[in-house]
Order: sequence, then C-alpha cells, then structure tokens
Amino acid sequence: MHQSSMGQTISDPHRAAGAGLAYVGHYVIKSFGSFDSLIQNKSTLIPAAIIIGISAVMFFVGIVGCCSTLRESKCGLSFFFLIIMLIFAAEVTALVFSFIYRSKINGQLERPIRDSLSKYNGEKNSETEAVDSMQTLLKCCGVKNYTDWTNTTYFSTNKTLPLSCCKNSSSPQCNGKLEEWQQFNTEGCEPNLEKFIQDVLTYAMLVVVAFAIIKFFGMVSVCAITCKSRRNGYEPLYA
Repeated sequence: MHQSSMGQTISDPHRAAGAGLAYVGHYVIKSFGSFDSLIQNKSTLIPAAIIIGISAVMFFVGIVGCCSTLRESKCGLSFFFLIIMLIFAAEVTALVFSFIYRSKINGQLERPIRDSLSKYNGEKNSETEAVDSMQTLLKCCGVKNYTDWTNTTYFSTNKTLPLSCCKNSSSPQCNGKLEEWQQFNTEGCEPNLEKFIQDVLTYAMLVVVAFAIIKFFGMVSVCAITCKSRRNGYEPLYA
C-alpha cells in the first residue's frame, strides 16, 4: 500500500469517529439538559464529558497517525499507538460509568419530580419550564399518575392541572379540569423519565462499544505497519 494511502486509511476513520463521538456527547448532554432541574445526580453526565474529551483527542490522533505513517517514524508510530490505547481505556471507562449510572438511576427520580411539582406555579421560571417540558415531551402527567397534582399548591390555587398534561395542549376541550381526565396523559412521569435516561445511556454505550472496536483495529493497523517496516529492514530517515 502506498504510504499516503496508508496514512489516510488510519487517520480518516479516527477523524470521522471523533466527529461521531462529539455528536453523541452533545446529544447526551442536550437530552439531560431538558430535565436539568429534575436530575439531581449530575454525575450521570460524566460519560458524556469523557466522550466529548475523547472526540477532541481523536482529531489530534488523526493528524499524528497520518504524519507518522507517511514518515514511518518509529517514535511517531509508538506515540500514536500509545494515544490509541489511552483512548481505548477512556472509552472503556465511559462504558463502565454509563453502565453504573444506568442502574443507579432507578428510584432516584421520584423525589426531585415531586419537589418540582410542589414548586410549580405556572409562571416562567426554571422549575415550571422543566416540568412542562418533561410532561409535553414524555407525554406524562404527575409522578406516578395525573392525580399527584391534586396534592400541589398549584392545583389548590387554580383547581386545574397544567395544560402540559393535555394530550393535545392546543385543544380547547382540554382546560385542565380534573373531571376532563380523558383529555390528559394519565401516565406518571417517573417511569417515563427513567426509561428516557436509560435509553440515552444505552445509546451512548452502544456507540462507545462501536468506536472501541474501531480503536482495536487502529492498534492492529499500527502494529502491522511497524512489523512491515522491521521485516523490510527499512531504517526510517526521520526516526
């Protein structure tokens, strides 16, 4: 294989993988950001932070890998191999954190959701917007079910449920009154939010596994180039 093609073969997948991981990290943070005040354990964002850090390093790795293979530098190839191994270790770490927090999220959402419902006042503030966003996006109402709202200050004051509980908030038939419960999403938000977070973390885990496989083949490619150079008895000019 021509040296320039060899360099491109190694560097291009890493730069593409870096872009892919950056998107995944951004997606995880953005997904959690919609429910920021409802997720008290901010450590669930650690896997996303690791993924974004890995993506930044991988752009650098693509450049180093290209230069090293073009020059067949022993030092450069060794450095490239070391970086790939460190990235592989970081991906495994992100995978472990995702697995841990995916299991720990069970049962941790009820209290913050109830606290948010108790602070809900229908005005434009972080608590109200978080609850409305959660109920609209996840098509749910209350914690366990829609009747949880009857124990809140908002319901005592207004005698209605928030319009974000409506199946169709723009429908004039849904006015928030409890007797019109057929117009509401009756399922509670706790199980829906829990499933949403677990699905996001599962997606991140699957992507990290896929890119970890790419790193493995990257290490194999570097080893193959190094072994070929040694078999040919070639002494690199820039080593």
